[in-house]
Order: sequence, then C-alpha cells, then structure tokens
Amino acid sequence: MTTETLLIELGTEELPPKSLRTLATTFFDQIKLQLDDAKLTYSDIHWYATPRRLAVKVDNLIANQADKAIEKRGPAINVAFDAEGNASKAAEGWARSNGITVAEAERLVTDKGEWLLYKTIEQGKHVEQLIPTMVNNAIAKLPVPKPMRWGSGRTQFIRPVHTLTLMYGSSIIPGESLNIRSNNLVTGHRFHHHGVVALSHANDYESALKAAHVVVDYQARKDTIQQQINAAATEIGGIVLPDDELLEEVTSLVEWPVVLTGSFDEEFLNVPAEPLIYSMKDHQKYFPVTDAEGNLLNKFIFVSNIDSKDPSQVIKGNEKVIRPRLADAEFFFKTDKKQSLESRLESLESVLFQKQLGTVKAKSERIASLSEFVANVIGDDTAMAYRAGLLSKTDLMSDMVLEFPQVQGTMGKYYAQHDGEPAAVAQALEDQYRPRFAGDTLPEQTIGCAVAIADKVDTLVGIFGINQAPKGDKDPFALRRAAIGLLRIIIEKDLNLDIADLVAKSVELYQDKLTNQDVAKQVLDFVFGRYRAYYQDQNISVDVIQAVLANAPSAPLDFNKRIHAVTHFKTLAEAATLAAANKRVGNILVKFKGELFESFNQELALETAETELASAFSGVKAKITPLMAAKDYQGALTELSALKQPIDNFFDNVMVMADDEQVKTNRLTLLNEIRNSFFAIADISLLQ
Repeated sequence: MTTETLLIELGTEELPPKSLRTLATTFFDQIKLQLDDAKLTYSDIHWYATPRRLAVKVDNLIANQADKAIEKRGPAINVAFDAEGNASKAAEGWARSNGITVAEAERLVTDKGEWLLYKTIEQGKHVEQLIPTMVNNAIAKLPVPKPMRWGSGRTQFIRPVHTLTLMYGSSIIPGESLNIRSNNLVTGHRFHHHGVVALSHANDYESALKAAHVVVDYQARKDTIQQQINAAATEIGGIVLPDDELLEEVTSLVEWPVVLTGSFDEEFLNVPAEPLIYSMKDHQKYFPVTDAEGNLLNKFIFVSNIDSKDPSQVIKGNEKVIRPRLADAEFFFKTDKKQSLESRLESLESVLFQKQLGTVKAKSERIASLSEFVANVIGDDTAMAYRAGLLSKTDLMSDMVLEFPQVQGTMGKYYAQHDGEPAAVAQALEDQYRPRFAGDTLPEQTIGCAVAIADKVDTLVGIFGINQAPKGDKDPFALRRAAIGLLRIIIEKDLNLDIADLVAKSVELYQDKLTNQDVAKQVLDFVFGRYRAYYQDQNISVDVIQAVLANAPSAPLDFNKRIHAVTHFKTLAEAATLAAANKRVGNILVKFKGELFESFNQELALETAETELASAFSGVKAKITPLMAAKDYQGALTELSALKQPIDNFFDNVMVMADDEQVKTNRLTLLNEIRNSFFAIADISLLQ
C-alpha cells in the first residue's frame, strides 16, 4: 500500500505568543483525531509552530482508506410486505433511500426474525479528497476568542493568513481555507529571507525553512534557547533565573533565536531585586541573571530574532531600552521610602475591598484582629501579629506596587524594614500572600502564617457571607486557591488550629455586614471540598479521603493524622474484612427502627461467639482510649484490626436479628459500639 508524508501549514501574520502553543497543539489534535477517525494509518505525526505558522507533518500516511463493507437493515418482512406480498410504502422508501428497488434487497434472517437488508462496498477515499475538509474542520475548532478581518474580505481568523501549504509527498493537494488556495509555498524569515520557499517534497519542510532562517520545530527552538542562555550566563559567571513561562513566550516570539547579553548600571542594584526582575521579564522579555548566592547581577540575557552583522548595536539598543524602565523602579523606590507604611493606613479608606464588605482599611483591621486571634492559639506574639495584620495592605498604596502589582507584599517587607518595623512583622508582610500558586513556598515564620491565614479566612467568610460563592469555573476572588493555601499552611506548618473557630471569629469581626445566615457551614463545606484535590496530589486514594470526610473533623492537622492512619490501615490484611463488616453493620442499623441499649448487656448474651466478641472489644477499647486521647489514630486502628477474627466468628455463628427483641437489640448495641469506635476515626465502610 502506498504511503507518503503529509504536510499541512497555515502561514499567518505574527500570532499571539501566549496562545501559540495552545493553537498549535489544538490544530494538531484535531488533525490527528480526524485521521484516526478516517482509519488512515501512519507511522508518526508531529506539530510545528513559529510566530508566523501552524503546521502538522504526518509520516508514512497511507494514500487511501480501505474499502468498507456497508450493511443497512430495513423494515421487518411482516412490515415490508402486505398479505398479498406487495411491498409497503415503508419498504419502498427505505429501498429508494439506498438507491435500489425492494426486489434487489437481500434478506437478513436471525432467530428473532427476518428483515430486508442492503449490502454494498463503500470505496475508500484518497487523502486528497479528505485532507482539505479535515483542515477546515480543524481551523474551525481552534480557540480564537477575538477573530479579526483583513483586506476587503469577510474572512475571520486570529491573524491574517497568507499561505496554505497542503502536500502529499511531492504532490500539492488542491484545497482552500480562509479564502487561500493551497500550494507548495512557505514563507521564510521576515528579515533574513525575501520571498517564499517552494517545497519539492513534504519531507523538505524543516530543512528548507532552516535554510530560510526559520527553526520551525517549537521544542527544538525552545531547547536551543535554553541551552544558549545557560551558556551565556555561565560565560559571565552567573545563573539564569528559571522561568518556563517566559521561556515559552520568548520561544513563541522568534523564528531564528540569537542569544545576546546586555548590562545596566550597577547603581540600579540598590533597588530591591524583585521590581527590577519583573521589569526585565514582563516589559522586555529579558532573562535576569544572579550570582551563585542568588544576588542579582547588573547583566541580562535576551533573545533576538535576527542574526545581526553587528550584534553590539543590538545589545546597545536593548541596554538603552531597559535603562528608563529601571530608572522608573529606582524613582518609585526612593519616593516610596519618604512615607512610612503606617502613614499610608488612612489612604486605604479610599479603596474598596468589595462594595458590600467595605474598604481595604476595614479589611486590614479585621485581618489584624484575626491574626492576633491565631497568634494567641498557636502561642506566638499577639501584638506583633496584630501589627503585621494592620500594615498588611499598606504597600498597595505605594507607587512601586501600583506600577508592579506582582511585588505586593514583597515591597511591603522592604518598606517595613526601612521604617524600622520588627523583622517578623516585615517578613509577615511578604508571607501573607503565600502560597501564591500550587507548589509555592509557605510563610517562613509563624507571624506570617497568622497573617496569611487571617487574610484567606477573611476573604472566604466575606465573599460567602454576601452569597457570592464560586460557580463553575468562575472564581473572581480566588477562593479555591485561598482554601487550598489555608489547608497547606495549617497542615504543613503543623499548626493546631480549628477552621470552625477561625470562621466563627471572622464572622464575629464582620459584625452586621454579612447577609448569608449559613456562611459558617458553607465556608467549612467549601474548605472540606478542597481536601480531595490536596490529598490526591499526594497520591492518597479517593476512598480514604471520603472515609475521613464522613467524620468531618474541622481541624486540618487532625484531619491529616486520620488520613495517614486510614492509609496505613488499608495496607493491613484485616482491612478489607473489617471495612465490609462495618458496611454490613451500617446497613443493618439503618433498617432497625427501635432504640439501642446504652451499652452491651453481658447477661443477654446467649452465644459463645457474641461473648467472645464482647470480651475482645472490651480489651481493645481499653487500649484505644488513651491512643484516641493522644490522637494516635494509626495506633488505634491497628488495635481495632485485632477484632477481625471475633467479628468473623460472630457473623458466622450468631443470628443478629434474633426473634427475641431484647437479644436482638443487645447484639445490635454491641455492633454499634464497635462501629462507633471505628467511626470516631473514619467511616472505614467506604474503603474499597
């Protein structure tokens, strides 16, 4: 069977860099899906992308679909013909739709009856007949939020389209997309290559474009940039700050990467590194460089899209551009230091946190009081926690943060240090926003933990308190991230805090601003709902999480101990039997309509197996009581696992639902006491 290489390329104006990978992979996925659906086999398939093209190349694609046997069942014989054997309208209509007469139809006979049958062979189509439609379907599925028009036509796409390359081997596949006819032409580099490149074969795609100064393979281009910037950093005795998002963006901005190194005046290093770094990254797409100790150097690495005959001119131009950016940061820093953070507190009165919940100043005061509450519970300095909470949002009014919002908190730390605030207070101003994202670091000190917790709880309670809980994928106040961060801080920093207490205190601080009477319960349920994502990231099974959630302990540290105890319990040989026994007992108790005894009555025990179970449970109960008091849940479950054999014997030899009501109730009381001992830790009946 004939196979050849298929090439599809859409040549455009410069595509949005932050969308390029998504556009390219979606285009690839849609083409691959349609090839697979059409049963067109191939050996490999690749995607390519540069700022000016999206492409897919398919190796050893089969030329034709296989022929396909088609069978279409028609009406049943008793419906297809009347008593005289004449074809019914239903039979004639079915036959006509298949291009035959009723007389030409075959018969399908089964043990369930007989039907008319149409059989034919559908000839497989050549790729030339299929590919243009596939390309148009794939283009229609691309995520293009804001399409644009160009020229005098009404065609719309994310950017103007100039070329459509469709080739199967050395042949051009005739087709049209976005009002562009297909050919074998691709565009080279905008500056280094004039005119178009004519491909003689689809296999020449990468090499022909490389000769035209285009590295078309996205990953290869990205790897090259990474290697070159690392080499450039080593050459100047520095280390490039890792930033895959920036690397992706730069990869999406260039077709022929040339890495160069520039520098700026050392005097700018008197400004905190963070705003300088953000200025270089966000505004200029430069890669900052540090020394081995993490100190910022007065060097930067950038990626040019041209291979200049005089690189020094390119470097000078970039150095000239970055200087005013850094000068702005220097000016903001010097200006901001003229005013203390404390003096900015009143200006927060002019900024709304949320119109129903009041100003940022009011939020700062609530955070201060809640931070003080947290510090008291965990045994830290309450006055310092209150101070940190009160100043927590003041840097939002500084010129630096207004220009670089990403450095909120961080600049608060620097300004607090300049103001002579205690070191713990200064650090807390930066720590309050941690963790900013999944996997981010947690607050360094407990004062910072207190402020971070207070800030997150205040936001959760406030937004739920005015009935604006997240819906679907809409979460404008980032409440899911706040809840996950809250859990991470409490658990990973080993803080003995109860979320129910924190929520109750926060509700109290809001006074009469909240309109939702169920706010406390809803916030707790919302936070509990984040446990699943938190623990699944740690490869904890869902059934373990659900088992502990059934008990709903509101202290995350306690919840965490139960999670690990139940995870360990699942590894025990007795776990499966005991989980099944707990489920069985639960089902029996649901159907029981009477009232259980306060405790098991030994005098009503008639069978040896129930006496032995009661005795074994009594011994285990004595052992687990101190373990439960110490919250040694793993130890308690290990002791409870010793009940497997007496429970098995009980169910094998004792009729639980005895005719005698007293005996039945007594036996159910024993089983309920055992089940409650497990449930005090988790509902192990939910374990799979």
